[in-house]
Amino acid sequence: MAAALAVAMAGLTAGCSMPILQPGQPREAVLAAWGPPTTSYRLEPTGERLEYATGPFGRMTWMVDLDAAGRVTGATQVLNEAHFADFQGRAPGMTRGQLLLELGRPGERQGAGLMGGELWSWRYPTNDCLWFQVTIDIALDKVRAAGYGIDPRCDARGDARN
Repeated sequence: MAAALAVAMAGLTAGCSMPILQPGQPREAVLAAWGPPTTSYRLEPTGERLEYATGPFGRMTWMVDLDAAGRVTGATQVLNEAHFADFQGRAPGMTRGQLLLELGRPGERQGAGLMGGELWSWRYPTNDCLWFQVTIDIALDKVRAAGYGIDPRCDARGDARN
């Protein structure tokens, strides 16, 4: 299991030039290799998740999980279609805290128009001009919906062909 985790983590980190993490490495080694996290979250009942976001225009957010002893148990790049597909079914009703724990800080936050609330958006590695978006009901502190939208950086409104 540990060997498989090491191989998976090496493969995952190779794609974005992040230093390789090994299962069991202490938190201090992660900080020395990757620097300070953009955010850290408490994992219940014990443990910690370190967020390494490359936003707002970055397309990767790494989550490094540590056990109660502060040792690496896993690392995952969470901004990808496989994770979004799993997340979409679980998203409605999540709190903002749970959302941040799953996807990390969004690249953009904006008001959600007549519905109220907020719309959070994440860019991710794709050849399509999409980003992943989550609508949050601020009054209830709950996720309403999650799905894909057109990334406005790709919108060619000034293009004479439109």
